[in-house]
Amino acid sequence: MEIWIVFTLLAVLMQSVRTASQKQIAQSISIPMTTLVRFLFGLPFAALYFYFLKNYYSLDVITPQWVFYRSASLAAISQIIATVCLVKALTIQNFAVGTALAKTEAILTAIIGSWFFSAALSLQGYLAVFVGVVGVLVASNWKVSIRDLTENESIKFGLGAGFGFALASLWLRDASLSLELPRIMSAATVLLFMVAIQTVVCVVWIIKFEREQLRLLTGKLTHCVFIGITGVAGSVGWFTAMSLQNAAVVKTLGQVEFVITLLITYLYFGEKITHREYGGIALVAVSIFLLLYA
Repeated sequence: MEIWIVFTLLAVLMQSVRTASQKQIAQSISIPMTTLVRFLFGLPFAALYFYFLKNYYSLDVITPQWVFYRSASLAAISQIIATVCLVKALTIQNFAVGTALAKTEAILTAIIGSWFFSAALSLQGYLAVFVGVVGVLVASNWKVSIRDLTENESIKFGLGAGFGFALASLWLRDASLSLELPRIMSAATVLLFMVAIQTVVCVVWIIKFEREQLRLLTGKLTHCVFIGITGVAGSVGWFTAMSLQNAAVVKTLGQVEFVITLLITYLYFGEKITHREYGGIALVAVSIFLLLYA
């Protein structure tokens, strides 16, 4: 099994767990504060991971070029916006549907990547991406119509999350490839820089607009640390996989997260899985088969 597949599956598992935890904590704190929790409590673990690899590779000084700072900063901001949209989508619809709406990121990554990042796929690769996205949309319980696109809040935030995550994926890969380092190390460098930027941005926002939210974390520190650990573990998986492989390919394999999401929906939140959702699982399975065969 190729190493990028291993890191993608790690990312899928950790992201599913982290998203479920975020849904819980979002019931008692604001969406911006929920976003800050992911980055603030993940920063120490991102730093530990970076310094562990830095010592492992016996590196003294890492000197990124301008393209690194530009792309990593844009990725950081895009991910913040996408995370806010995702958490908002999760609070509007049920857990599985909210996550499914954001999975349009796979096809958006493929389209934007081929147009603006010289990251084109083969015909079978595009087919795999398309089938996977159709799978998660089929499993969602909303109608695709002009009225839905203009009035359904869940669709708006879901598509916003997908677009933001797509841009973040492409920019973070661009930043990672700009470093002349082993790919695992370059991914860790991008991760630490991005989480640091995201933490600062979110802290400034909370202090300026929602300072009262800080006291709401009392008694939730264990939950916050768990979100931080799983969030960083998932990011390690995504960042490393996308440093090794085309971002759209990684995101398509990542559609397997939808299956895990449905299991969490059924086992943890007690929400029923419908026949339509089972059909979506089947299409996601087909897309992954097409991807790996390609």
